[in-house]
Amino acid sequence: MIEPNPAPPARHRARRWIVICVLAVPLVLIVFHLLHRTKPVRANPAQVVGVATASTGDMPVVLNELGTVTPVATVTVLPQLSGYLTEVGYREGEEVAKGQFLAQIDPRQYQISKQQAQAQLAKDEASLAQARADLARYAQLAQNKSIAEQTYQDAQFTVQQDEAAIQADRANIAQYDLDLAYCHITAPVAGRVGLRLVDPGNYVTSSSTTGIVVITQMKPMTVQFTVPQNALSSVLQRVGAGAKLPVTVYSSDDDKQVATGTLYAIGNQMATATGTVTLRATFANDDEALFPNEFVNVRLGVDTLHGTVLVPTAAVQSGAPGDYVYLVNANRTVSVHKVTLGPSDGRTTAIVAGLAAGQQVVTDGVDRLSDGAAIRIAAPRAGGAHPASGAAAAPAASHAHRPAAAGAASGAA
Repeated sequence: MIEPNPAPPARHRARRWIVICVLAVPLVLIVFHLLHRTKPVRANPAQVVGVATASTGDMPVVLNELGTVTPVATVTVLPQLSGYLTEVGYREGEEVAKGQFLAQIDPRQYQISKQQAQAQLAKDEASLAQARADLARYAQLAQNKSIAEQTYQDAQFTVQQDEAAIQADRANIAQYDLDLAYCHITAPVAGRVGLRLVDPGNYVTSSSTTGIVVITQMKPMTVQFTVPQNALSSVLQRVGAGAKLPVTVYSSDDDKQVATGTLYAIGNQMATATGTVTLRATFANDDEALFPNEFVNVRLGVDTLHGTVLVPTAAVQSGAPGDYVYLVNANRTVSVHKVTLGPSDGRTTAIVAGLAAGQQVVTDGVDRLSDGAAIRIAAPRAGGAHPASGAAAAPAASHAHRPAAAGAASGAA
């Protein structure tokens, strides 16, 4: 029978633990060093940017709206009596003067009716003469009590009846004269005639709603547009002070200027569905550049801000802080600087609060910046402009007015 080996002595176990500890300590030191060693600091490279200096100047306050060209007068010429249309005296699309001949309705039936009324007048005038002669004779007889009082009164009534009949005859003749005038249709206003609505030979009636032709007054012309309620107070204030607000009209694609005029009427009610009020401007339209019912872009000059701070529009940013610019610091870093915006003409934006003239703002390369970022200002191009200066890069087409927020925003250093 084989007996098991006795347990190793205690000193062997102690030696084994010492070996394990000796091997573990270096490993722990290596891990600790890897976890707590100082990482080398990498400096972010300075971003190349274009800058511009805030300046002071004048900025017009302009409302940019959509409008519709509306004629001062559009008249549908309707027949005022019935009859056959025998003649048309205008050419489609031509300019006509007020009172110019347009069309003729057959007048013969009205001429005959007038002749009948004239004959009736002559008959009634003869009857009146006879009645007056009888009344004079009866008056003498009545004084002598030779006739009954009733006979004398009947003679008086006969004279009055004949006088009334003559008045009616004259009124009938005047009516037929008016009908004959209505047969000769003339232009009620000066303007341009449209396409012919009724050809000669057709029977027209006074109840017709189609009309014979439509006349549109081309000079002057008006443009109707709306402004929001938050901009109405400034318009009313200027108009109430007697200012003649200028209005400039551009084509529907905003590509070219069409006409210039002045604001002359403001509606008396606000549209509850849209929160707008209707305005109307007038234009001489001597060149007839404005055509009725066409859509146009309207720019209403409300006021001008004098001596306000101006920056290129490209410098203005919007984000979580609100409206802001990247302000260039003396140590060649930038800081987010909150500003309060005023109106803009597309290229330049007015700063109502938050920025002073002479401070530099970033206009190009803002998408690579953050608060505190280091920058390197790009060398200016020939003429002193930086590579993408907002004052040179932004288009000048938009003149939309952006209302300034109340109060001055504090800048973030």
